Amino acid sequence: YGGGVVGRYCDHAESFPAVTHFHTIRVNQPSAKYYTTKFLGDLCDLWDFRGSGLTNLHGATGDLVFLGTTTPQLEEIYWTLTHDLDTDLGVSGGNLRTPACCLGESRCEWACYDTQDVCHTLTQEYQDELHRPAFPYKFKFKFDGCPNGCVASIARSDFSVIGTWKGDIKIDQDAVKGYVSGEFAPNGGAHSGRDWGKFDIVAEVIDLCPTGCM
Repeated sequence: YGGGVVGRYCDHAESFPAVTHFHTIRVNQPSAKYYTTKFLGDLCDLWDFRGSGLTNLHGATGDLVFLGTTTPQLEEIYWTLTHDLDTDLGVSGGNLRTPACCLGESRCEWACYDTQDVCHTLTQEYQDELHRPAFPYKFKFKFDGCPNGCVASIARSDFSVIGTWKGDIKIDQDAVKGYVSGEFAPNGGAHSGRDWGKFDIVAEVIDLCPTGCM
């Protein structure tokens, strides 16, 4: 099972026979953690049948975590995950952990590159390092699409990738004029019905630019 199963045993099995084994299983999360309702339901059904029913969504690595099962169930769980649910084990222990990323270009206007593509590609590339612990300590990849850092790649990984702008920032002056004149609803319409006064482009845009590039 490599890095996907964390073996846990009770030192007082005579007193607590129900938790003689209480292994943890990590399940590889989809890139950016996109789940369908059916897939989540299938995972829950599997864990109710083969484990304790306790889950953690998600660990610091990013994997969905199944908490508590017995040794005879491990192969059955692995078979169902890989053959029936078309997913794989995640990773724990002293090895390369499952790569994780933010939503990226799939939903975020700030993303500077396709985080999901990079995360998926490297997950496939490093399957051997992921599932066969060979490192003296854990090592994590995380991919942030922009400096907002929605997966906290600097704080929570060893190999942090952060998307930044390439070249000079380009400004659509006609769109700016349209926004100032009220052609576009402020904040995407979230401020509808509230009077915030006259739009001040210097105070609300220029002065808020963290690098002063505008």
